Amino acid sequence: MDYLQTFLALTPVLLLILLLGVLKISGDKSALITLCATILIAYFGFDFTLPNIGMSTIYGTLKAIFPIILIIIMAIYSYNVLVYTKKMEVIKQQFSNISSDKSIQVLLLTWGFGGLLEGMAGFGTAVAIPAAILIGLGYKPMFSALVSLLANSVPTAFGAVGVPVKAVAIEIGATDLVHLGGQTVFQLFPLMVIIPFIIVTLADGSRKALVKNILLSLVVGLVSSIVQYTSVLYIGVETPAILGSIASIVVIILWAKVAKKKETEEESTLSTSEILKSWSVYGLILFFIIGTSQLFSSVREFLQSISSTPIAMEIAGQTKKVAIFWLTDAGVLLLLGSFIGGLIQGAKVNELLSVLWKSILQLKKTYITVISLIVMSTIMDLSGMIPVLGLALAAATGTLYPLFAPAIGCLGAFLTGSDTSSNILFGKLQAHVATQIGSEPSWFAAANTVGATGGKIISPQSIAIATSACNQQGQEGDILKKALPYALFYIIIAGLMVYFFGK
Repeated sequence: MDYLQTFLALTPVLLLILLLGVLKISGDKSALITLCATILIAYFGFDFTLPNIGMSTIYGTLKAIFPIILIIIMAIYSYNVLVYTKKMEVIKQQFSNISSDKSIQVLLLTWGFGGLLEGMAGFGTAVAIPAAILIGLGYKPMFSALVSLLANSVPTAFGAVGVPVKAVAIEIGATDLVHLGGQTVFQLFPLMVIIPFIIVTLADGSRKALVKNILLSLVVGLVSSIVQYTSVLYIGVETPAILGSIASIVVIILWAKVAKKKETEEESTLSTSEILKSWSVYGLILFFIIGTSQLFSSVREFLQSISSTPIAMEIAGQTKKVAIFWLTDAGVLLLLGSFIGGLIQGAKVNELLSVLWKSILQLKKTYITVISLIVMSTIMDLSGMIPVLGLALAAATGTLYPLFAPAIGCLGAFLTGSDTSSNILFGKLQAHVATQIGSEPSWFAAANTVGATGGKIISPQSIAIATSACNQQGQEGDILKKALPYALFYIIIAGLMVYFFGK
């Protein structure tokens, strides 16, 4: 093992944590400084040429814009449209009608609705939209960001539409997706109870709420895990996050109705027409996302065939492609849903365009943060830094490797902001180590996927999305510090599952 290269590869990670978490420098400045350091390390320490750095920058920027930045803008736009048309007040009242219990409101929005968005669309929608709605409901920005990040962990294993599991299966040459998916659900099982419990406890940490919080999280977690496992067995890896989240939403609403103490007269103050208008933005967004997802593959393939802009480039001897599918891009679907929904809610075209422009201007620092982070991860990947870190961790852990296998997946997601990217980066490494120690490659591939879901909690890209949704740009370091203990606990639980239940 080359210790110098390992140290150099680790430097951008440590620098970013130092700038954000210790020195509390804003996200845009921290990301830009770390990107500059990464470029210098890639050039001098990994022989990554200037042309390759230039092409990596273009490639990373395109990946940042399509779809991540576009989704961030349109998620904020959807919220701003609701505020402009005053329909957010109706949504607030509806959530109060379901329950005045903060635990139920927050769990329904983040774990239920957020999980559904992650299962169908991914790429930040599940953080940005629930966080923005929570702000509208009167919750504090930092709290809204934290619970949205926590909830956007478990569902990412199968979101969007099973892509992470499919990606790691390709990397390790696995053909039995049911087996791989089942192992992933099994490893996630305790976390499906623990994460809802943490969320409801953050919403209401009073002693008298403890029993209710335990029971609610236990019921929701059990239902989520059973539905996800059944979905893997009988439908496929495309649906566990979607169906698990829908089941959670049903359970949470039923729980609220049983436990409700409010008088029912309040519910009659909203007409069906008013409710449908108020939910038209998010209803249309869900309709467009579901209608163009892999669940309707023939529709999706047709739309992509008539609306694609493929871009290919050569970087370090590899052909890298960015394909922009305009009619199925999640950001475009968010725009369509928000714009058409705004018209239904009574806004005029020029007013909606004005709200869109203000939404674009609102996120200036976010563009710098996200682009810098994704270009940084692209350079680290293509120059060989990320594989060096993965191999170093595998070598350092020795016989205890199963305990640390999820940490490698976490590292990949922390650096790239994506469960899928982490699986592509480290899937083969996990399978190789599994073979060496006489274990099952698919078990360790599942461990990488599960670890990556924990890495999403503290990924700087996810944090940038959360701060944008909550209008907390510049507070990325504070959110990282708050989220880090939960992410570490998450990875420890995942490691114990892999270590004690592995084959």
